[in-house]
Amino acid sequence: MANTPDLAPSRKRASSGGSSTTSTASTVEAEAAAAAASVTEEAREAELQAQISQLQTDLKAIAGTLAKLTGEKVEEVREVAKGEMRHLRRQGQGMLDEAQSQAGAMEKQLTDTIREKPLTAVASAMGIGFILALLTRH
Repeated sequence: MANTPDLAPSRKRASSGGSSTTSTASTVEAEAAAAAASVTEEAREAELQAQISQLQTDLKAIAGTLAKLTGEKVEEVREVAKGEMRHLRRQGQGMLDEAQSQAGAMEKQLTDTIREKPLTAVASAMGIGFILALLTRH
């Protein structure tokens, strides 16, 4: 018949002193700790990947919002610039009309003066021509 220790090899033998059981238990504990650390590290990596993915999604949403706001502001500035351009154009046209009106009035006044005093007008024209000739001659 076989001995009881032979049937149960995992049990501590009286003659071995118990060192193999202790080393086996510590090996099992070390493997369990390594497996737990590996699982914890994998869980951390998965959590970091999820956070990175969420950050990327958030950044894309922020970029989209900024692009939309920028587009709206550009359109707003464009409309303001168009309004200012129309205002300046009307203002410039008004000034041009006024200058043309004043030039027309001066021309009419000069024409009336020449009709009333033709000799004075001719003498004035000759005097102005003489002064211009002196100024342009070196």
